[in-house]
Amino acid sequence: MRILITGGSGFLGARLARELLSQPSVALAGGAPQTIEQLWLTDLVPPPADLAAHAHVHAFTGDLLNLLESGSLALAGIDAVVHLAAAVSGDCERDLDLGLRSNLDTTRALLQAARAAGHAPLFVYASSVAVFGGVPGQPMPDVITDDTLPAPQGSYGIQKFVGEQLVADFGRRGLVQARNVRLMTVAIRPGRPNGAASGFLSGMVREPLAGQRATVPVSAETAVALASPANTIAGLMAALTTGTEAWGPRTALNLPALSTTVGDIAAALGRVAGPAALDLLDWQPDERIAAIVGAWPSRFHAARAHGLGLLPDASVDALVAQYVAEHRAAITLPLN
Repeated sequence: MRILITGGSGFLGARLARELLSQPSVALAGGAPQTIEQLWLTDLVPPPADLAAHAHVHAFTGDLLNLLESGSLALAGIDAVVHLAAAVSGDCERDLDLGLRSNLDTTRALLQAARAAGHAPLFVYASSVAVFGGVPGQPMPDVITDDTLPAPQGSYGIQKFVGEQLVADFGRRGLVQARNVRLMTVAIRPGRPNGAASGFLSGMVREPLAGQRATVPVSAETAVALASPANTIAGLMAALTTGTEAWGPRTALNLPALSTTVGDIAAALGRVAGPAALDLLDWQPDERIAAIVGAWPSRFHAARAHGLGLLPDASVDALVAQYVAEHRAAITLPLN
């Protein structure tokens, strides 16, 4: 079996790669279990050292659209694609052309490559909670359910929803096996900040635990929907392995979310590292970030996901505890 992960050197891509490589076999779409012979990773940068050294990993480094258009990345032998590569929310709002190229042109080219493969590979597309929003005269529901229609209100969400529709149409035509997975904001992410509007939700925990200052650009009352890295990977694995009948005819799946507030995240930080950590938070309102994040839903009832055994994280404290357990070397403050 061969699986391709785009954005495979990133946080989620590398974590998914390690999860797949840890499995003795994988049953794609509920089929017969098979061993992974090759795991292809594409990204702008090389994969982490452990993945680069793995015998089953093949890295393709460079701009994904260029790789596809040049013929350097052909999908003839690929059984499944997990398309994680994307320009993130804040960058898309600042630079329309970047978002269009990264999130639309590249997705279309990848789908065309899957079409050219001629055997309808499983295609898992990482979409986003940002596909939901409210419009004048039709406010966003208090709780997003599996039946809520998307109404994105930012360039990133619009591009993700267009990507969903492209994947669904290729699936309708039998060119791929289409599965769209709507991810929540992933927290707590390790590493350096990126251009995502929601990036501060990880930074306001990660940076203070490392003894560094962090800016919080929204009010403490701002409601958000979060998922741990582990739960996010569980959702992607479900998209890869769930049988066709269990997945159902709908291509898009809302993953479960922990509903909380920015103030609750700060409180959890205080419980694990005390006043010294809270003193490192700079509450500096940013209207642009607040407008983007405030347009996203914060409460979900993901019945389909629950039926697949996917559940939300228990609490913000659990999110922080997962980060502490996995990244102890990055923490310099004393913990309670």
